[in-house]
Amino acid sequence: MFKVKFLKWILFVVLMLNINTMNAQIKDSLDAGQQSIVTISALTAIGDLEHLKTELNNSLDAGLTINEIKEVLVQLYAYCGFPRSLNSISTFMQVVEERKVKGINDVVGKDASPISDTDKYEQGRKVLEVLTKTPQAKPAPGFGEFAPRIDAFLKEHLFADIFDSDVLTYQQREFATISALAAMPGLESQLQSHIKMGMNTGITESQLEQVAELIEKHVSRTQANSVRKLLSKPIVPVIEPDMIVRISEIEIVPEYLEEYKAILKEEAASSVKIEPGVIAIFPMYQQENPTQIRIIEMYANKAAYQSHLQTQHFQRYKTSTFKMVKSLNLVDMKSIDKETMLEIFRKLNWQKQQ
Repeated sequence: MFKVKFLKWILFVVLMLNINTMNAQIKDSLDAGQQSIVTISALTAIGDLEHLKTELNNSLDAGLTINEIKEVLVQLYAYCGFPRSLNSISTFMQVVEERKVKGINDVVGKDASPISDTDKYEQGRKVLEVLTKTPQAKPAPGFGEFAPRIDAFLKEHLFADIFDSDVLTYQQREFATISALAAMPGLESQLQSHIKMGMNTGITESQLEQVAELIEKHVSRTQANSVRKLLSKPIVPVIEPDMIVRISEIEIVPEYLEEYKAILKEEAASSVKIEPGVIAIFPMYQQENPTQIRIIEMYANKAAYQSHLQTQHFQRYKTSTFKMVKSLNLVDMKSIDKETMLEIFRKLNWQKQQ
């Protein structure tokens, strides 16, 4: 009898420990709404409207209201500029209208309560004190003394007019801010400050690691590492050991040249656009001999390459161009200077964002 009771007690203790562990994991996980805020903020920051449109639909499906999403996109103008914010709001308008046409009735959500017309600088200063949990001098030391107008804009507009709006919580606003700053290069100082503010609102280190994972998925591993570095977490190598770099040397039957180039152009564009593991497929031809095609191919790893070979667009390319190819030679390459190779892509990405 004693043994039976003892075993029941042991089972009860184990069950309670498992339940507590599961509850802790759930509490530490980003919910669907938080994930949506992270994603739409990051995509807005880099100006990726095509993927943003998809994620805006996902955000509404996840339960965010129209007004909550609008508030996120409005807030982001302070971090990534009016043009990006306005473009994202225009995209959201399109999404909402398209969903209405489909008969989807999204929840509008509550409107912001009126903002007090009292001393907005003082109001913003108090909000910042809540977020930082430190006293805020008037003016802010350093930049606030050097440029009083920016200090006024920061307190009166960003932290009074925007942050103090009750459509979103401080924590939701910090998720948006951290994600936007993490998506853009060169903002580590501001990112570090907002990571601290976010943790003051209750954002956990585990949730910030999940933010980094979403940044890696939707922006880049390099930008995700900026979050990991500030959290003192292991950096994920940007270049994997089994990365594939290849030059394809192809000779085309002259009569099929133009048809082949059109098919190749479509396949290369689809591969880079759709497949996360395809870093580059860059087709070229020799000026003096246009039937000599050269393609620089870069795949994140062997798995990404094998996945690429199974895609519908590659299979279509392979079967439709078989008769057009006179000769094919695949030359696997090794990078001499991986660091400089990364700088090439950073420059291209920077020019794209301008």
